[in-house]
Amino acid sequence: MTSKSTVDNSNRPSGDAQGGGAGFVVALVLGTLLALFGAGGVIGGVASAVVSSQQDSQGYFTSGTREFATTSYALSSPPAQLGVEAIPFDLGSIRLSAASAAPGGKVFIGIGPKSEVESYLNGVHATVITGVETRPFRVSYSDVPGQAAPEPPGEQSFWAVQTSGTGAQQVTMDLRSGDWVMVIMNADATPGVTVNMSAGFHSELFGAITPALLTGGLAALIIGAGLITLGAVGLGRRHPSSRQPTPGNPVTGDGVSPTELAYANGYPARLTGQLDPQLSRGLWLVKWLLTLPHMIVLFFLWCALVITTIFAGFAILFTGRYPRSLFNFNVGVLRWNWRVTFYAYSALATDKYPPFTLAATEYPADFEVDYPRQLSHGLVLVKWWILVLPHLLVIAIFTSAAWSMSDPSGDWQSGYGRTVGFSLLGILVLIAAVGLLFTGRYQRPLFGLIMGVNRWIYRVATYTLLLRDEYPPFRLDQGPDEPAGADHH
Repeated sequence: MTSKSTVDNSNRPSGDAQGGGAGFVVALVLGTLLALFGAGGVIGGVASAVVSSQQDSQGYFTSGTREFATTSYALSSPPAQLGVEAIPFDLGSIRLSAASAAPGGKVFIGIGPKSEVESYLNGVHATVITGVETRPFRVSYSDVPGQAAPEPPGEQSFWAVQTSGTGAQQVTMDLRSGDWVMVIMNADATPGVTVNMSAGFHSELFGAITPALLTGGLAALIIGAGLITLGAVGLGRRHPSSRQPTPGNPVTGDGVSPTELAYANGYPARLTGQLDPQLSRGLWLVKWLLTLPHMIVLFFLWCALVITTIFAGFAILFTGRYPRSLFNFNVGVLRWNWRVTFYAYSALATDKYPPFTLAATEYPADFEVDYPRQLSHGLVLVKWWILVLPHLLVIAIFTSAAWSMSDPSGDWQSGYGRTVGFSLLGILVLIAAVGLLFTGRYQRPLFGLIMGVNRWIYRVATYTLLLRDEYPPFRLDQGPDEPAGADHH
């Protein structure tokens, strides 16, 4: 098999089809942005609905009851500055509940302006709650020394809201502009405050924004998906990306053309890559930076590929055929991705900058998939997740951090442990890069192994993206070209 696939000239678009390419690109970009915005809106709407479902019978999100204790006269919160006077709607309200831990003890809860609270507690031994950790539960306090004894808090007139008494006491306050401080004391202003306290928050916003997010998100997602499909169809028509029999091509007795027979013994997705004989020793150090424009384009292309694969899946389910223009587009995205990774980080085997096109070119790296005449209606429902799972496990070994080095000083209990992971493919490419840096040579046996790993990955991608029904072989076909006459069964 030759290293470079040819494209049938009869399948090339006409001059009219070549026009309007910029419009298809604009549709693709705008559609991707709209789809991402819509997906974010849908996710936000679902999250808002889930949050709303956690409210209690009175519409409050309530924390668990926890014990807070101090030997001082008062427990207070840090000042909370709110600037909500310019907001034309009600943000919500907060609710604080506390009960003295002492039998028959009377507790006081009050929320007041920062300046008034500071004046009241001036010179009084108090404790400020500076932080609360939930898992495990832990409270951080800051001690404020003092010698003066405070007057009973219930006799003060500056509190915005207050309550006192035995048993569980509760205050509710609408969010309003100002600097506010919460204070909890014994009602008789004696030192040693120990309370069981919980807090709650209520807002009507969740009920209002949930339908808006869901409706707006779905609308943007549908419009974006339509624009993406329009752009992909247009670009796919302009860039045929796979071989198909010509009208005059003879067929054999079983209806198979010689072109198809030529590849009947090999997997219908073919990955090739030619190692440059002369590679720069150090260019690979900056190739990741040079490919940033490609990464931006590929971000939009991969987002579009997800949408077009979903559309293609429904088409296969009902018709048994993969829409040709979407097929061309998706194969083109894989080809573009392969050229960039071949140049930048998954092979480092060429110094020739990859072209900005979905079409097949004379670039040293190429990828092609034969267009299928017919696909299984039902297989599309299971092959991309259940059937491909064994291959995904193998690819995880190739591309994920299968080996890691952990920092022995990391605090795993607190989640501060640090790991540095290396994938098998990353290790192989790094060895090749270091050898290139110091010797100026790329070891061909190592290059063949790297190509085999990438070939496995792209065959699985072909199957997962519904492009073919043939199950990928569990085989590491090494070398720059597909093996001739390899049995894929």
